[in-house]
Amino acid sequence: QVQLVESGGGLVQAGGSLRLSCAASVSIFSISVMAWYRQAPGKQRELVAHITSGGTTNYADSVKDRFTISRDNAKNSVYLQMISLKPEDTAVYYCQAAVWGSGDYWGQGTQVTVSS
Repeated sequence: QVQLVESGGGLVQAGGSLRLSCAASVSIFSISVMAWYRQAPGKQRELVAHITSGGTTNYADSVKDRFTISRDNAKNSVYLQMISLKPEDTAVYYCQAAVWGSGDYWGQGTQVTVSS
């Protein structure tokens, strides 16, 4: 069983920054893709960004040039650096990992609230 533990959420004013962290309980080399999703109240969960084992990244249009996803192989962790936050970024953010030969796993989520 793979566990993903997120941290770093909180309350921030518009224009501020936050850095989310997600630590995996298995070697990051066993994970093909790690991603961040978010779900705002009353809305569907949406992909924010993902990073492959080869380091290729992809972002939702709404966060391009503001969010950066990265991974630290030594710490089996993935990060989401968020700058220029907007009230519409308010959501629960979830870490997701696609593990080779095992399936997809999700973290418990971390709340990000951006006040106007």
